Amino acid sequence: MEIKTYREEFGGKPLFVEIGRLANQANGSCRVQYGETTVLITATMSAHQKSVDYMPLSVDYEEKYYAAGKIKGSKWIKRESRPSEEAILSGRLIDRSIRPRFDQRIRNEIQVVATVLTFDGINDPDMPALFGASLALMISDIPFDGPIAGIRVGRIDGKLIFNPTYLERQSSDFDIVVAGTENRINMIEAGAKIVPEKDMAEAIKNAFKEFQKLIKFQKEIVKDIAPKKKELVVSSRDDVLAGVVSDFVTPKLEKVLYTPHKQEYVEGLHRTSDELVEYIKTQYAGNPELDKKTKDALQIFEDEIDRIVHKNILESEKRPDGRKIDQLRALSAEVGVLPHSHGTGLFNRGTTQALSVLTLASPGMEQWIETMEIDLTKKRFMHHYVFPPFSVGEVGRMGGLGRREVGHGALAERALLPLIPSKDDFPYTIRVVSEILSSNGSSSMASVCGSTLAMMDGGVPIKDLAAGIAMGLMFDPSTNSGQVPKYKILTDIQGPEDHHGDMDLKVAGTKDGVTAMQMDVKIEGINQEILEKTLEQAKKARLEILSVLSGALKEPRKELSVYAPRIQTIKINPEKIGAVIGPQGKIINDIIDKTGATIDIEDDGSVFITSDTQDGMDKAIAMIKDITYEAKIGDEFDGTVVAIKDFGAFVEILPGKDGMVHISEMSAQRVNRVTDILKMGQKVHVWVKGVDENGRISLTMKPRM
Repeated sequence: MEIKTYREEFGGKPLFVEIGRLANQANGSCRVQYGETTVLITATMSAHQKSVDYMPLSVDYEEKYYAAGKIKGSKWIKRESRPSEEAILSGRLIDRSIRPRFDQRIRNEIQVVATVLTFDGINDPDMPALFGASLALMISDIPFDGPIAGIRVGRIDGKLIFNPTYLERQSSDFDIVVAGTENRINMIEAGAKIVPEKDMAEAIKNAFKEFQKLIKFQKEIVKDIAPKKKELVVSSRDDVLAGVVSDFVTPKLEKVLYTPHKQEYVEGLHRTSDELVEYIKTQYAGNPELDKKTKDALQIFEDEIDRIVHKNILESEKRPDGRKIDQLRALSAEVGVLPHSHGTGLFNRGTTQALSVLTLASPGMEQWIETMEIDLTKKRFMHHYVFPPFSVGEVGRMGGLGRREVGHGALAERALLPLIPSKDDFPYTIRVVSEILSSNGSSSMASVCGSTLAMMDGGVPIKDLAAGIAMGLMFDPSTNSGQVPKYKILTDIQGPEDHHGDMDLKVAGTKDGVTAMQMDVKIEGINQEILEKTLEQAKKARLEILSVLSGALKEPRKELSVYAPRIQTIKINPEKIGAVIGPQGKIINDIIDKTGATIDIEDDGSVFITSDTQDGMDKAIAMIKDITYEAKIGDEFDGTVVAIKDFGAFVEILPGKDGMVHISEMSAQRVNRVTDILKMGQKVHVWVKGVDENGRISLTMKPRM
């Protein structure tokens, strides 16, 4: 294949594309370089259809340590193993951007793989990977209704920065990734330091305008490559069968879909589905395509649910559970739910229930992280999300960590991170686990609420209360570009609104602004008007939830749970760190063994002592202070004679630390021999008379004047 290259300037940096050199057995491939970060993206489609009832798309984001010039792993294994959490989140980000642009009737497996080849330490590979995923699909023979493009936007000192570097992102008010088509925004992923909605909306608006340059660039490349798309066999609508199904199920669904209780709703759907299957078997008895008719009828059944839910909301704002379109489900919040815990919060929104449990530990329990992009670093706040099968009334495998759990847990963690106190103010390692005990829409946002309660219950001095809400959209599919769209924005989506709706936009934050946002769509996307109205409606809901949370507990408790360990911080001279640790850790391990405390020392001389008992805490602090003691003139001690010389005696004033009493300092009277006054092991009262430049201590036994 002929090798072709293309260049563009984007975000003030060179963007380079090469096609035809690498991975040519894939249906589509390209190498994208941004700065000196390089990603190879491939798009491949199986030749045969898979027997499934969904579009089988998978996106894999592969981090290679060689890309960053690293060799990582255990002593025995140096290969890359399972993807990091960051890699999983990057893969999900790409998936959520491209998935809506496929014909959902496709049953051929499609796989997009983004492999990071070089990483310059400045430019995040996820943005060129997102661009390359769209381009690889566009130049392939795989049917894809693109292009899409995306961009990261930050803000420093009021100025928007597009595709900021890692260093710039640390100083930014927010970190927003926006993706979409030529006409619509179809994906948002954002974290923010409590930023007002209007500022977030303005940044997204400008990001959308900025990535249009990438849309145009892709179109130019596609025009030059001129790919020929495959004609795939997809199921066409059988209008006769559709009429049969509609006539049979519509009256039933109008009742089933508007059942307020989830269990009755689910049972009603299963019952109607089973009745439909039996009805089709009767209507098409003897038909050689009965199995196909039955399978198609079940798909039409899903389409009918979609049609009815859309129609009733768009025409009369009739929601399945009878709420108004901006009305929340019933809310409740509790704290202190579990005995013998560091802190707990229970949050209910309708039949979604999150139990969040706080654990506090010493600084040494921080999570160590090392990825292709990040050098070895520590993470002191963690939020983990658990989604057992019973939460949706199903039987399934327990344990294991899926991409859903990683994504939902990371979103809630991002929403809470701006509230976490600094290590100087609160030196604990903080872990919150959100157990989803019942799920019927937006359990990740329920996790934000439950975790806020748990931390306040545990006495963590968080900066403010945070809450989250999931917003939905019903969009008239007959609306064309250029027309005024007909739509309804829904607050607090659940059940059929989540499954059959056109948008899921989660917004978390405090009373003053947004801390996290995530949006997915099933349509082409949304415009700026819909975004701004949704954020406004979400804020109203968030404030209502926050009032319920504050009703359970207005502010963090002043005292930690009696079951939580206590931490005290002392400062020592950094030059004394070695003395506290001792050879091969002998001294510090001795302190730990004798006191039961946990001791963590940082390079600046900060010593964190964690203990379950005050006695252990006091003993550990005393031992460390003794070891690191720096003598001051006038300090008094009751010491022990440990060595006698002709010129004086050495007295141990603290464990491992002694000073010398010269013979002339042993008494106000003349002393002829040291042994006339002192003997080995004798207890004597001394005070510091002087300290020389080498730290040697001179003691005296003479009374103070």
